Amino acid sequence: MADGRAAFSRLKIGSEDRITSIVPMFHSASFCVAIPGCLAVGATFLGLEAFDAVEMFDVIERHRATVHVAVPTSLRMMLEHPRRNEFDLSSLRVGTCGGADVEPELLRRCAAEFPIPGLVQAYGLTESAGLISCPDPGDSDRFETAGQPLPEYNVRIVDAESGAILGRDAIGEVQINSPSIMRGYFGNDGETGKAIDADGWLKTGDLGQVRQDGKLVLSGGRLKDMIIRGGENIYPAEVERILLSHPTVSEVAVFGIKDDHFGEIVAAAVRGGNVTAGELSDHCASRIAKYKIPAKYFRIEAFPLTPSGKIRKVALREMVADGKLEGLA
Repeated sequence: MADGRAAFSRLKIGSEDRITSIVPMFHSASFCVAIPGCLAVGATFLGLEAFDAVEMFDVIERHRATVHVAVPTSLRMMLEHPRRNEFDLSSLRVGTCGGADVEPELLRRCAAEFPIPGLVQAYGLTESAGLISCPDPGDSDRFETAGQPLPEYNVRIVDAESGAILGRDAIGEVQINSPSIMRGYFGNDGETGKAIDADGWLKTGDLGQVRQDGKLVLSGGRLKDMIIRGGENIYPAEVERILLSHPTVSEVAVFGIKDDHFGEIVAAAVRGGNVTAGELSDHCASRIAKYKIPAKYFRIEAFPLTPSGKIRKVALREMVADGKLEGLA
């Protein structure tokens, strides 16, 4: 309840608002944030059993929804949907996007084209009872950062290997301390000990940095997704942002695949128009270091997703190993 109230206060959501969420009620974005927030301020929650873009358009139009809770995958599906312009979505004024690496340009386009003028990047996880941080809907940095932590949440950045606490602007693991974090994983003291240290700091496994102004930037994706190529650490989110800036690329996932020489090499699964591997590598060459450029590119029509809309990179690695993805020439 405290998290829902704090999040709604930051987002300026009140009793007249009507909230749509792309995740069902069992997901933390709904039961830890949206529903408690509605109970706290008297707003209305419009639940769906599963996300479908056209059904969501219909619910927004029919109920004049004012708030939309989303993830990058669902926002992109709605933005690119051929029937979007058939529906009146003008009632939307605030939105949150989290749950995966967020591309600022995607948020910028959705804010302008749906429109959702108060769309913000948000950050949280189930183990923290929902949202940790989000910007004010009027914050000029709301697309590039996840804003400052909500009340009662403390955030620090830690070197995942040494455990050293890092200063402002340094990239490391995001760790959280709050009365609202979980007590532990049920019946699994071993995993609880790995996730929460002796001082009560939750290790999120997410890579990020805290700017000089105290705003959180999710800069590198998941620690477990980090690619180690010949001893060099490569953050998939950085490479994905570069590839998404290519005009033919609609969606991309960067992941590591096994290699006898380097241990791992960088691979990218790409959805979009006609483009060659050479064109994509040339696009990357002037923007990132050579060792970060994908060595292999694969074409994909639909990404394997979790129920909450996150791309399953483990499944992509399995598809490559099984020869189920077509390589780009």
